Formats: sequence, C-alpha cells, structure tokens
Amino acid sequence: MIRMALVGAGFIGSVHAENLTAHPSIEFVGVYDVDEVRSNELAARNHTRAIDPVEVFDRSAVDAVLIASSTDTHAAHLRRAAEAGLATLCEKPIDLDLGDALDVVGTVASGGCPAMVDFNRRFDRDYAELHRAVHAGEIGNVELIQMTTRGPALPPLDYIAVSGGQMRDQTVHFFDLARWITGEDPESVFAAGSVFTDPRMTELGDVDTSVVILRMPSGALVQIDSARRTGYGYDERIEVLGSDGMIEAGRQRVGAVTRYRAGNLVTDGMHPGWFERVAPTYRTALDHFVAAIEDGTSIGPTLPEALKAQAIAEAAASSLRSGELETITYPAFAATS
Repeated sequence: MIRMALVGAGFIGSVHAENLTAHPSIEFVGVYDVDEVRSNELAARNHTRAIDPVEVFDRSAVDAVLIASSTDTHAAHLRRAAEAGLATLCEKPIDLDLGDALDVVGTVASGGCPAMVDFNRRFDRDYAELHRAVHAGEIGNVELIQMTTRGPALPPLDYIAVSGGQMRDQTVHFFDLARWITGEDPESVFAAGSVFTDPRMTELGDVDTSVVILRMPSGALVQIDSARRTGYGYDERIEVLGSDGMIEAGRQRVGAVTRYRAGNLVTDGMHPGWFERVAPTYRTALDHFVAAIEDGTSIGPTLPEALKAQAIAEAAASSLRSGELETITYPAFAATS
C-alpha cells in the first residue's frame, strides 16, 4: 500500500479525496488544509483524519503527496515534498510565475523523486485513443488539428482574477494536448480574444472567448477555440487531419438517445459542466501515478512537460496583449524534455 497524504480540501481536493479513499493500492493517511474546519469535514467524509503540515511531509509515515491546494501554494508544497523525498502528484500549474515554477522544478529534479502534474485530459479515454492512433501512423503525417474547449458559464470573477487568465487556466490543457498528440513543441503562437459576458473581464485583463493558432516545426497547424460561456453545456472535442485521413474525438453527450418526431429530432444534450465531462480522468490519472510508483515505470505528464505547456500559455497571453505573432521560448531546463 502506498501511503498518501492530500494537501487541499476545496472542491478539487474533495474529488481527489474520494479517489484516494477508493483506490485499492492507497492508504489515505490524511488531509491538510489551512481551513481546519474544511479539512476536518473532508477527512470525516473519507474515513481518514485531518493532519498538520509536519505530518504531510513526514517520510516515516507518508510515501506520496497529492497537492490540490490553492495555486499560489503549489510551488512551496512541491519543494517541501522534494526535500522530504516524497513522490508528488500536483494540480496544475506548478506556479503562475514561470520563473518560480522553473526554480522549484530544478529542486524536484535534483531530489530524484517521481513527480507528475495532473494534466488530466491526457487520461480521457477518447483522447488517449486518438493519441495512440496518431502515433501509430494511422492518418499519416499530422497537418491540421482543431481543438475546442467551451465552458457552460463564466466562473466567478474572484476566481478569474487569480486564475492567470484564459490562456493559463483553460486553454493550457490543450497546449499540453497539442504537444502530446503531435510529439512536437510549437514554435510560435498567435492569439485573439474578445469579451462577451461581463465587461469587468476587460478590467481584469482577460477574455472569455479566444482563438489560438500554433505552428509546429513540421509545419502542422493547431487551432484552439476557447469559450467561457456556451449556454448549452460543456463542449470539448479534438479533430486531427493527416496526410492519409482524419481522426476525431467528438463532443460527448450525457446519453445516446434520439427521439424522432414529425419535423424534428430530439437528442440528449451536453454535460452541464466541465467536471461532469472529465471526472473519470482524475481516477485514471491517479491510477497511472500509483502504477508508476509501484512498478518504477515512466511517469507523466512530468514537471518539465508542464513547464512547456506553461511557456506556450505565456506566449499566447503575450500575443493576446500585443496582437502579434509571438515566438515561444522554452525554459532551458525543459528544452530537452
């Protein structure tokens, strides 16, 4: 049994707590949160206990840490886990500041402990099959990729204000997927965005609707459209066009029933929110993390891979501001990863 502690008892922490409790290879040691009431309540619901930071990073009692706390604390917890010699599964991002993220990744690497960033879309069943088919050469050389990520409603503005913006918070998952699917690091990015929901988004320096174009070294193009509000549910899909064919991971509906009536068809709609659509991927990502620790196999997405996705997001955010094509500069540490 792998002894795991959880840091963070908010919404996503509660998701991870349920998965930790249910996993047959994990002993859920305990949960820590700065809000003691919240950590006690989450611990009670999952038949474990609330613990303090010293216990979280105690190598004699813990083998691995899952970091699901607020974004501004990820780097500090990662560093402390590395210094304690603990394997770590961390929610994205490593840190909103790319320089600080690079610094802590260096610390983790020097310690040699397994560390993974939970870019959970890689563990979506359909995206995994799409990735397999592309890398097996089933559609020839990749030439054009279309990605869509559209949420049902604008998140609260207090969340938007600390999220890092649409490029770093929402679209970053698809920057990671673009690298993963193509096996290439994009060279340049152009982004354009607008605000259609709340005009206060402009005051925050953010957009709610955007289109991003990435150019790969092979010449392949990736277009990503992102929207914070659809009015019809959560919509996410990927299409890859190759020299010998096309493969698509289509939008997922809540069901597959179609009713045929005079003059119209009525079909099941979309998931109401992002979590309902991607919930299984958190369990699959945890399975991968545990298997890698147990078997000593490769783990991923790695911290350097997460740095690359963040570097793309930084360049895309810069392009939004400048209105210009931006060259993507990758941190030296991540350049060969």
